Amino acid sequence: MEYFKQILRYAKPYKIYAILNIIANIFYALFGTLAMVSLFPMLNVLFGKTERIRTEPKWDGIFNAKDYIENYLNYFVTTKQDEGHSDVLIFMIALIIFMFFMKNIFNYLAMYFITFLRNGVLKDIRNELYQKTIDLPLSFFSEKRKGDTIARISTDVLEIQHSFLSILELIVREPLTILFAIGAMIMISPQLTIFVFIFIPISGFVISLIGKKLKKHSDDVQKEQGFFLSIVEETLGGLKVVKGFNAQKIFNSKFQESTSRFYNFSNSLLNRQNLASPTSEFLGITVIAILLWYGGQMVLVDKVLDPGLFIVYMGLAYQILTPAKAISKATYGVKRGNAAAERVLEILNTESPLKDKPNAIDKKEFDTAIEIDTISFKYEDDYVLKDFSLQVPKGSSVALVGQSGSGKSTIANLVTRFYDINKGDIKIDGINIKDLSKHSLRNMLGLVTQKSILFHDTIKNNLLIGKEDATDEEIIEALKIANAWEFVKDKPQGIHTVVGDSGDKLSGGQQQRLSIARAVLKNPPIMILDEATSALDTESERLVQAALENMMKNRTSIVIAHRLSTIQNSDLIVVMQQGRIVEQGKHDELIAKNGVYNKLVSMQSFD
Repeated sequence: MEYFKQILRYAKPYKIYAILNIIANIFYALFGTLAMVSLFPMLNVLFGKTERIRTEPKWDGIFNAKDYIENYLNYFVTTKQDEGHSDVLIFMIALIIFMFFMKNIFNYLAMYFITFLRNGVLKDIRNELYQKTIDLPLSFFSEKRKGDTIARISTDVLEIQHSFLSILELIVREPLTILFAIGAMIMISPQLTIFVFIFIPISGFVISLIGKKLKKHSDDVQKEQGFFLSIVEETLGGLKVVKGFNAQKIFNSKFQESTSRFYNFSNSLLNRQNLASPTSEFLGITVIAILLWYGGQMVLVDKVLDPGLFIVYMGLAYQILTPAKAISKATYGVKRGNAAAERVLEILNTESPLKDKPNAIDKKEFDTAIEIDTISFKYEDDYVLKDFSLQVPKGSSVALVGQSGSGKSTIANLVTRFYDINKGDIKIDGINIKDLSKHSLRNMLGLVTQKSILFHDTIKNNLLIGKEDATDEEIIEALKIANAWEFVKDKPQGIHTVVGDSGDKLSGGQQQRLSIARAVLKNPPIMILDEATSALDTESERLVQAALENMMKNRTSIVIAHRLSTIQNSDLIVVMQQGRIVEQGKHDELIAKNGVYNKLVSMQSFD
């Protein structure tokens, strides 16, 4: 129930619907019981058992309520017959129809109001889960499969709605239905009602035994669902590789293994869950059978119970079975919902280690320099940067070069604060970036990555991520600076052309130039280029390089380079090896040193 309490806080904005639902359920339970009780006068009229009472009975306290109601009904029937209404049965049937009509009206109203609450909670949990997903640092998701996160946002949240929040419908309705029915049954025969009190705890105990391992089964189902969604996501993302290497059989096998496990887990879960309803019904019918035997004795042998009352009593007893089954199903719902809620709340309750400080500075301008002061950093166990220091003055271009794994891209991740450093400081204008709000820090930065990240939308909307309120003229100007306008203007729909999933309708060079245009449109004072040309052919590289040079004019830039021909005009070239600086200087100075940089240049020239 601990998870249920945490989920309930999402119901607060919709409490008016919860209150209206409770009111409707109270009347539903009341009219449900009265509908059964109203059968009694009809049966008396039908069997000619009505006692002739011409004096209106007086209320004599709650303990004599049964006699009062019975006498009043007899008085009502007698009065109607004395007034000349020959067919009193019609009045009785009309009364029954009215009671059942009111019961169903309030049933509809209860479901109507709870719908807004359930769907509202579903919407708010999904929204917060998505918000949390994009707020958490990259490190949180490095060990998680994307498909598992998708499963939590989609199917797990839906499971909470179906099996967890359904309890809200049952909290008032079913217990009150049972309570009102038992109240009426006690009035009719306290002796018979003892059996009902025996039935409820026995039924609850048996059902709890069946449901003991339900949470574990449900957890297995949801985890496996996340796993096969991950396989689907990875397959679609790498479809070229799958087809190019004829690896369909390998991925098909992985997927079928996962769905087979899902099949087995689901069978175990549902078979155990499906046992609840027939078990509770069988227990209920067993009690009904005992009531028929014992009540039959009271009616036929001892003659202490009216036959009409006994039929009504049996109807009330049977009426308890439906809410009892619903409560037993809800018990399973709590266990299944607990497993789903645990997975959802794992993300919602995770505190981001990169959270802004309470008094974080909202910095607008970049004035002097970026200082990287003796920083060390590790992703897991081994340090990838060790005592690294670098100063990037405003307006200068600094290039980081070195072999793969030397720590170049890590610098980009740390300056943008996608990760926090383990030792040392990174400062902008003398202010530690940990003291800045992440929003203001990233507002000062433009990022162009090795892999162009475009979204399945129009060229215009992909660029508007850089500046939401940009005009079409500003967008076109940014495209021109990025050498992208030349191909965009030839598209039939121009900037309104949809680029496809991850930009697949465009070439690699075109994708990269759009990424640069997005950064240009943002117009930040600091630009970080993470191997922006390494994946391109020579012609595309020439166009992209020209676009980068256009963009870098009058800007501070940190360029992480794989192809050294692209950074020869940088103000400073820093050569890295195993997380440390081994050489630094301008291109000509480093060539003259005939060291690591010269060796790298020679290798690329030879290539």
